[in-house]
Parts: sequence; C-alpha cells; structure tokens
Amino acid sequence: MTDERPETRRGGARKVLGSIVVDTRPLKIPAYRRLWVSTAVTTVGSQLTAVAVPKQVFDLTGSSGFVGLTGAVALVPLIVFGLWGGAIADTVDRRKLLLVTNIGIAVVSALLWLQAFLDVGSVWLVLVLLGLGQAFFAMNMPTRSAAIARLVPVELLPSAVALGSTMAQFGAVLGPLLAGALLPVLGLSTLYLIDTVALGLALLAVYRLPALPPLNGPSRRAGLRDILDGFRYLAAQKILLASFLVDIIAMVAGMPRALFPEMAERTFGDPPGGGAALGWLYAAIPVGALACGLASGWLSRIGRHGVGVTIAIGVWGLAIIGFGLSNSLWLAVFFLALGGAADFVSMVFRSAILQAAATDEMRGRTQGVFTVVVAGGPRIADVTHGWAAAGVGTAAAASGGGLLVILVLVVAVIAIPAFWRYRAPTAAR
Repeated sequence: MTDERPETRRGGARKVLGSIVVDTRPLKIPAYRRLWVSTAVTTVGSQLTAVAVPKQVFDLTGSSGFVGLTGAVALVPLIVFGLWGGAIADTVDRRKLLLVTNIGIAVVSALLWLQAFLDVGSVWLVLVLLGLGQAFFAMNMPTRSAAIARLVPVELLPSAVALGSTMAQFGAVLGPLLAGALLPVLGLSTLYLIDTVALGLALLAVYRLPALPPLNGPSRRAGLRDILDGFRYLAAQKILLASFLVDIIAMVAGMPRALFPEMAERTFGDPPGGGAALGWLYAAIPVGALACGLASGWLSRIGRHGVGVTIAIGVWGLAIIGFGLSNSLWLAVFFLALGGAADFVSMVFRSAILQAAATDEMRGRTQGVFTVVVAGGPRIADVTHGWAAAGVGTAAAASGGGLLVILVLVVAVIAIPAFWRYRAPTAAR
C-alpha cells in the first residue's frame, strides 16, 4: 500500500515544485544574500536611468541621431574599463572595489538628478555623465560576478547565477514599464533620484560583505600587462575561449533588436509615431528570460554544461528564424520570448563555466571579458542587422541571422570538441 497521508502528499508536491522553480539555496548563505540584495535593489533603479538618459537626450536635441550616440558613448568606457576593471578585481580586495565603484555610480546618478532638476539643458553634460557612469559600472560588474565563486560552493554556482540573472531580467521588464508610468507623474529628474536612493541603500548590503582579498598574495597595481596576461590565459583555455565564442556567434549573428522599429511599423501595423507592437517586441526577450529564471530549478541538476550551452544557442537560432518569418505580432513575440528563455539557459551555464573553470587570480579578468562580450555583441549586431535589412529586408535579415547562428555554432563545436564534452566539476567527480 502507498502512503497517502496528507503530509506525504505535501512533501512530494514540495519536492516536485522545488525541482522546477528557481533554486533559492544560495540565499541561505548570508554573504551571497547580501550581494544578491544589493543587486536586486539597484536593478530596477538602474533601468529607470537607462530610460531617462535617452529620453532626456531626445528632449534636449529632438534628434534620434543623438539618442544613437548614447550607445557609442556607453560602449567605449564599457570596453576599456570592463577589461581594466577585471584586472583590478584580481589584484585588490573585491569588497573594497565594489564599495568604490558603487559609490561612483551613485555620485554620477546624483549628478544626473541635479542637472535635470536645475534644468541645465546641456546634452554634452548628460553624455559625459553617462560615460563616467558606464566606466564605474564596467568595473563593478566583473568584480561583482567574480565575487560569487568566493561566496558559494561550486555545486551552487549555476543556482547563484540564475538567481542574479532572474533579478536582472525582472528589472529589464519592470524598470521600463515603471519609468513610463512615473515620467508623466513625477517627472524625468525624479527617475534619477530614485536610482540614487536605491544605490545608497545597496551600499549598506555591500558594506556588510566579508573581505575578499586576492588568494594569490598581497595586492599590486593592475596595468596593461595584467590585461594582456588575461588574454593569454584565455587563449590557452579552450573551454573558456569557446564559451565566449559561442556567445559572440549567438549575439552578433542572431540579435535582431535593430529591426524592431521597422518591423513594428511595416510588418505589425504600428502607427508612425510608435505603438504597442514596438513595446512588445522590446519586452519579449526579457519576458522569456524572466519566465525561464523563475522556473530554473532544474538547471542545477544538469552537469553537462557544454551540451547545455550548445543546445540553448541552437534553440535561440531556431527562435530567431521563427521570429523573422512571423507575420503575426503574437507569434513574433512568442518566438522572441522562446529565444529569451534559451539565452537565459545559455547565460547561466556559460557563467557557471567561467566561475568554475577560471582560477581565482584570473576570474576578474575573465569576467571583464565576459562583460564586454555580453554588452558589445548586441551593439555590433545592431550595425550588421541594420545594414542587412537595408539590402534584403527585415524578414530575410532576421531569419538569415538565425540560420547563420546554427551553422556557425555547429562549426565551432566541431572545431572545439572539448567544449561539447565539458562537465561541471561536481558532475565530473
């Protein structure tokens, strides 16, 4: 006879549910919980600023060209300080570097609020502050990511990454929607102020982190040699190199966001001034990633991370093909959301590979390269997809990009078979 007692059924239900929903075990570790809280508090606030800056630039200039310039202004310091910040993170106490960069971001946000509140009216001041803020952000992100492996055991790395990424996707969905609702009520300057307050609160959580000094000895100054050492290290590590390569393939060949404005109007019937279709296209990928994050408990039980990344990027390519061929808005949104879910899976496993396969003295530099790849790939895709659409149309540019993802992915995996065979450390024991 089977045990049908209520408590037995409830225990079975909790076990099944726990294997599906996001794994919260890393939050039981106080130090990781503080790091996660600091990320959670700032995520929505940073999205408010991400909406406020281009909105203010457009209000000041009336030019979409200047709005596009914000991307270039953000990209240059992101590349330079992302690489240098990763090198610094390998030579100093990561907690102290997090404090310094968080303070820097908060000061820049406060200055953005002040210039908007005083109605200075200088677009160049806004762009300079944007670049300065991105420099601090570029140093903060690899440091924050490199700290995770020092705070949680290796078997919980995928879960810890999934928790942080789920919150990031939540912010990517909620932040812009909240900004749109608050702008007509509180005004643009208040968005900057909310972000500043959130950053101040996050500093308290970062302050309570344990010291995270380098494991390989006393601190030293980080320079160009350290950055080059990081690239030499990556060149010798096929698994890490492959993890960057496949992400570049997915983003550069397959990220179609530059096509959204034209497709919203000409394919899905938005009015010339913009409409609901454009909003849904931009929200679809984060929505899919968020949904996958909330149901990511199963990811921690998969040990073959190389296979997981490869399949996820293949699904991303198929989803983008489906998006490019869609004539229905909701079908297009479905395929983009599917792609977002696949990209989330890929990101979790790639991050876990970086955390586990890189040594601690190189972890900051590899995370710096990771930050540059994740941020730079889609910006390159904006250029390539825009040019392709001008020549062959949006449908062919999007679906062709998805097909290219799959073809180049297969070549890459064949060329680096060790990546396909890679297993998480716990699965290999």
